[in-house]
Amino acid sequence: MNHWICPSILAADFTRLGDEVRAVLDAGADTIHFDVMDNHYVPNLSIGPLVLSSLRKAGFDAIIDVHLMVKPVDRLIGDFLEAGADYITIHPESTEHLHRSLTQISEGGAKAGIVFNPATPLDVLSEVIDLVDLVLIMSVNPGFGGQSFIPSSLDKLRQARELIDVSGRDIRLQIDGGIKPTNIGDAAAAGADAFVAGTAIFGQNDYAEVISALRTNIAAATDS
Repeated sequence: MNHWICPSILAADFTRLGDEVRAVLDAGADTIHFDVMDNHYVPNLSIGPLVLSSLRKAGFDAIIDVHLMVKPVDRLIGDFLEAGADYITIHPESTEHLHRSLTQISEGGAKAGIVFNPATPLDVLSEVIDLVDLVLIMSVNPGFGGQSFIPSSLDKLRQARELIDVSGRDIRLQIDGGIKPTNIGDAAAAGADAFVAGTAIFGQNDYAEVISALRTNIAAATDS
């Protein structure tokens, strides 16, 4: 499976968001990552489905993966399906009925994902692995950009990779939080194949240069 670089627009300049999205795509990004926060499940408030809908209306057809850090989650699943999300990932803690919420995503035409916080065990994954297309491991506590990478997330990545491989299903393994050129190789070696990066990309002057550096370090860690 090829490796995806997924810039998070949480770190972009929102006064020129369309230009920012176009710039990272032109620089080699594979997807655009939406961090959606509700000031309830997490202590911050970010963007809603109107932002995604506006990008779609402006002609952006890139893969957009939406990470819903909201509770309750079911209503916003529907809103982001309507807005044009390709992937929607949710936290087990955000819904009373995880099976039903994941099914809502897939039946709505998007790929379903499940997210695990640093202190959330992977136990539930085996119960719903047949329903998911993406597993997201948080390497920071969700709610804010610019946090430092939690090293123990590498162990959780390895565990998730083993569960995915045993399942035999085509499931993306994504990591989000503090990813940058100096640690992306470790995450790739632990089994991740999709990498969310916010300030590591949007905080730089040359997006193509940093995306190239990320890919170089992934290749160095995984080529054999």
